[in-house]
Amino acid sequence: MGKDLPKAELPRAQNGAEPQLLLTSLLGDFWYWRDEHIPATALVRLLADFDVTSDGARAAMRRLAARGLLDTSRSGRTTAYGIPARTSEVIVERTHRMLTFGTTAPEWDGRWTVVAFSVPEQARGLRTALRSRLRLLRFAALYDGVWVSPHDLGADAQALLRELGIETATVLRCAAVPGTRRGDPASAFDLTSLSKEYRAFTERYEPVLQSLAAGLISPAEALRTRTELRVAWRRFPETDPDLPAELLPSDWDRPRAQQVFLEIYDRLGPLAELRFRQILGTVSPALAELASHHDSAAIADLYASLGDRRAHGDTPFEQAAAARRLDEVTRSKS
Repeated sequence: MGKDLPKAELPRAQNGAEPQLLLTSLLGDFWYWRDEHIPATALVRLLADFDVTSDGARAAMRRLAARGLLDTSRSGRTTAYGIPARTSEVIVERTHRMLTFGTTAPEWDGRWTVVAFSVPEQARGLRTALRSRLRLLRFAALYDGVWVSPHDLGADAQALLRELGIETATVLRCAAVPGTRRGDPASAFDLTSLSKEYRAFTERYEPVLQSLAAGLISPAEALRTRTELRVAWRRFPETDPDLPAELLPSDWDRPRAQQVFLEIYDRLGPLAELRFRQILGTVSPALAELASHHDSAAIADLYASLGDRRAHGDTPFEQAAAARRLDEVTRSKS
């Protein structure tokens, strides 16, 4: 008998992703643009690969369904779940954004969008809401009441101020005086911490490429690693201000992290799909034949084909994502 291959040393989730996030990530990778519903038993077995208990998996399904993020159907005593209408288009857009983020830095005309405001201290809730929403737009605080962004976000800032009913505020598009050092708008952005996060991501996942090259990754490991990789990367497009190249440090760690993410995501796809099919096949072999993965090239083609079917922010999936992100930025700065 031949010797067993050495076991791959793969990264493990540091805190464990939430079952709801794992489930939406799995369906977003292997089941969108499918009308068929997957029996709850199969989804429980999928999440068991991530050490989620049966009770935890079923609770995640119920909560996602209650929020309109999954459709539910019943056949006899079998409950099944599927992706709601119009959600597939949103998944394509968000996946395309995730896969392409960081490949290039945006062009810059040298001007800043500046929001200067004065909100009374007694209106603390309004101040918190304004700051949180500015962070969502990728502004950063230069001073307490002066927020800046190198992106052309004047119209978005004006709309936000109108929505919150804030009149004591001014929105500017302007350039810093040449030679500015004190109060340089770029100093509002904490790239040091962000670069450390990118470096940690690279160090955590680079060994996966070595294991791939050695043929050490099983289908079960591929499904878990690819899904957790996706969950770990998704926060960067949300938290990285995506500054122009002129404002980035020479030792910026994002390019390598992005390359590692994309290569692993693409190369683990077929093996991860095999595991998804294996698990689904234990409940419904017919459904298992319908599962498929999508690599970066396929996502690019799907995104280009959307046309006027692109998301407009009005689906439950988009609204839930926006609410989650707003809650995250509010809690992170509270």
